[in-house]
This record gives sequence, structure tokens and C-alpha cells, in this order.
Amino acid sequence: MTHTPDPAPYARPGGFPVLGVVGGGQLARMMQPAAVALGLRLRVLAEGPDVSAAQVIAPAPVAAADDVDALRAFAAQCDAVTFDHEHVPPAGLRAMAELTSVQPSADALLHAQDKLVMRERLTALGVPCPRYAAVADPAELRAFAAEAGWPVVLKTPRGGYDGKGVLVVADPQLDPTGLATAATWFEDWARRPGEPGPLLAEEHVPFVRELAALVARSPSGQAAAWPVVETVQAGGVCREVVAPAPGLDPDLAAQASRIALDVAGGLGVTGVLAVELFEVERDGRREVLVNELAMRPHNSGHWSIEGAVTSQFEQHLRAVLDLPLGSPAPRAPWTVMVNVLGPREVETRHEDLYRSYLHVMAHDPGVKVHLYGKEQRPGRKLGHVTVYGDDLDTVRDRARHAAAFIAGEIDE
Repeated sequence: MTHTPDPAPYARPGGFPVLGVVGGGQLARMMQPAAVALGLRLRVLAEGPDVSAAQVIAPAPVAAADDVDALRAFAAQCDAVTFDHEHVPPAGLRAMAELTSVQPSADALLHAQDKLVMRERLTALGVPCPRYAAVADPAELRAFAAEAGWPVVLKTPRGGYDGKGVLVVADPQLDPTGLATAATWFEDWARRPGEPGPLLAEEHVPFVRELAALVARSPSGQAAAWPVVETVQAGGVCREVVAPAPGLDPDLAAQASRIALDVAGGLGVTGVLAVELFEVERDGRREVLVNELAMRPHNSGHWSIEGAVTSQFEQHLRAVLDLPLGSPAPRAPWTVMVNVLGPREVETRHEDLYRSYLHVMAHDPGVKVHLYGKEQRPGRKLGHVTVYGDDLDTVRDRARHAAAFIAGEIDE
């Protein structure tokens, strides 16, 4: 039997464009409702047939992010291509750019793929960052620590996320095991294919809290910024986001947004850019330092689905297609997003997440629940819940309760 490809996925009813997304995770999944609302057709190049986005978007051809031939074939059927993650190699990005619009570009995306490149470029732009150095061995790490002070943070420049690829190295006189572990990191990194180069060492920043500034920028240069939010991390994974960041000085909030907009313009970013920041206190003054960048919708912006006039997912689609941007204004004084993480103990899991989801809906109809269609694993992001309202304490308690029940951390 001969299989004839269905031409329907490539049709453009009414002339509306087809947008391709490389990567089939939850970010691509959450772009689908926004695409439907905008009248766009969304396609996804997925890592597997059952990944999060492939469950709700069809067709979803399967290929690895480094399969250049598959990327070419995918790009040829799209009016523009964007990403669910930053792990497409530059060769694949440039191959797609020969056939269609790729947003953000390979040149911009490199700054989210390589932390050393990012640090060097941000420093050149005058963006406030932690002190850093490229270090090739433990001796160079010690030399950096002699200037920056112990402890230091050692990072793999490429491939790290959600706390992976990050090692805090203590003063060897207090804990010699840290430097021994760092030595293993250098050895393992050097064995990687190609020329992996040095690792990244950064000063350990004693921050007051972590913030995120989320902006969007279109190819024509239009830009918009959401309120700066506070993020709460647990084990290197974002656990909670509060929008706007409580008690943040308005001048510091404006500075954080300006930094994010300057980074977007300076690096030529298109689409959503998330700038993760440390709020620090120095000489009695509060300042911000840039920690990480993400050039795609980001966990710190999930609150905007219900909490803003234009969500980060809709805005990302608008931006990469160079459509007029929507309003990022918040809908309520406070919005809290809490991630639903896979429980550490198997005994506490709900075997049927759907049942716990129904319980939360009945218990608090104002809670918005987003589950990603993922199998449960300890610490894995299974979904998130969002609550908005006038009183921060009430909103936060409701969101935490809903997320904890779905995750099996509580049973009532």
C-alpha cells in the first residue's frame, strides 16, 4: 500500500502563515492555543511521537534536533521557524535559514547556547554581570577564586539547564572534595567530541532573591515588557513565580526591564527573551546582575497565560512573525504560578493525575491547571497552576495548595 502524504498540513487558508517549532516539549504545546486564537497553523518537529506537543499538534514529524536533513525538510514547509529549546546546532539553524525565516537567528541564539559567549558579549554591552573567567583546569579555577573569593560557581558553557551543568566549589581548606569534583568536571568536559574549550567560572553571588525580566522583540524592532517577577528555585528548578515581584523598588524594576530590552536589541533577539537576574545588596543599595538568558517562552512567564492581556506564548508567535505586539499589562494586582513537580517518593504519587486534577477544579474553581502530558519522574515538571487576585497571601496559598495536591505532597 502506497502512503500519500496529506497536503492539508501545508495549506494556508485565508493566507495565514504556517509556523514551525523545533522541539516538542511543553513550551511548544502551550503555543498551540495561542496559534489557534491568532488563526495560525502550527507545526512541530518533535523528539518522539508521544512527547508533550506531539499529543496536541498534528502533524508532528519526529527527528533529532541535530538532523540537518530533517530540519531542512521541516523548514521548507514553514513560513517561519522558531524553537521550544536552544539545542539546535548552528549548522542546522543556518541550513533552515536558507529556506525560511528563522527566529531568533543563529547569531542571536548562540548567546543562549554558550554561556561564555554570552558573558563576553554582555560585558561588551555594559550589562551588569557576576565576575567570571574562562578556566581550563583546576589551577586556573584556583587563580580565579583567589581574585573573586571562595566559593566559586563552575559551569559547563553548553548543554546545562534546570541546575544541571552547575557546580558550587567551596574553599578547598574547608571542603577539599569540591575541588576534586571540579577536577573530574574538567576531565569529563575535555573528553567531549570536538574542541569543547574551557569551562566557565563565576563568582558566587550572595543574592537577596532571584528575579526575571521577560520581554519580546520583533524583527522590525517593536518591543514589549511584562512586569518583572520574583522566581523561587528549589534544587535548581523553578518552583514558584510571583508577578509582579513583591516589594521591588520601581526604579530597580525599571532598570531590570531596561537591561532586558537592551540585551534583546544588542543581541538581535526576536521573540520572547527571558533575562534571569540576581537582586543583590551592595554598599546599602539594591542592584541587579544578569545570571542567565533564554530566547524562547520561559518558565518565569507561564503566569502570563491567565495573568496578562497577552501571554508570552501569543506574544512569541506575534514577534517571530513580525505581527504587531499585544499588551503585556497584567490583568490583576497579583498572579502566582507554581510548578507541579514529580514527587520524590513513589508512594506519594497519584497514579491517576486526572483524578487529582478534577479534585483541584472542584475545590477551587478559580485555579487554572496546565498539565503537560508527561510521565511522572521525581522532580520533573509535570505542569503548573496559576491563581490571580487582589491579595498576594491568599493567591499564593491557593496556588501552592493546588500544586501540592496534584503532586501528591498533600492529600486534602
